[in-house]
Amino acid sequence: MRPARPEDAAALAALSRPFVRSGALRERPLSLYADRAADFLVVESAGGVLDACVGLRAHPAGAGVLYNFCVAGRRQGCGMGAGLLTAALARARKESLRTLFTATTGGGRLFLRHGFTPARTALAPVAWTRSLDPRRNALILSRAVRPDS
Repeated sequence: MRPARPEDAAALAALSRPFVRSGALRERPLSLYADRAADFLVVESAGGVLDACVGLRAHPAGAGVLYNFCVAGRRQGCGMGAGLLTAALARARKESLRTLFTATTGGGRLFLRHGFTPARTALAPVAWTRSLDPRRNALILSRAVRPDS
């Protein structure tokens, strides 16, 4: 696992593409992946292929948002997503974030297993909630980030 680099932008977009096609992720321009590479943690296979990623964006008032969380289909079910989420939580603690939010169009089982609970949109960062597409009917989840958790 490592932080993404701007040169990973095309690989991040390629990893995300099947999830965009299925409706699980919003489409994001290649430039966003390049401009916000520092937001992302990635898991890279021995062959240099990105197998998983998650973005963590800090917002005002100690809030953070996890976004674009995906694990390649061939790597799902082996704990990679849980490991990536654990690393994102550690990064949030390091950045002194107090609360993490995410939006999912699925059931959010992985997030729920890691202490996230359904949250009211009004509690989430305004700029982020404004960017959500209401037609996607996403479930908003949040979790407190404690220094010892």
